[in-house]
Amino acid sequence: MPWLSSYGRGVRIQVKVQPRASCNEVVGITEEYLRIRLTAPPVDGKANKQLVKFLGQLFRCGAGKVRILHGTSGRCKLVEIDGISEDDARRLVKNCFRTEV
Repeated sequence: MPWLSSYGRGVRIQVKVQPRASCNEVVGITEEYLRIRLTAPPVDGKANKQLVKFLGQLFRCGAGKVRILHGTSGRCKLVEIDGISEDDARRLVKNCFRTEV
């Protein structure tokens, strides 16, 4: 499955999370995953809550539109985001990698 796919109301994203990182950031894209680092530990759902909040900010839709469908207890997750197109999602992720020279 590709890292990003569209569905009726929005997009689904395959995410690979690295908890207990030094900062919250998107670190890369593979064919299968959007790789994200989070500062929260993987304890008591803290990393999942931080992921939902982070993706809500990244995709400018708010945490209420973000749901973890699969993988709540692992590092690989399937996340559903309502109200965003596949093209807009790709653009917003690519903006994470733009740097000033």
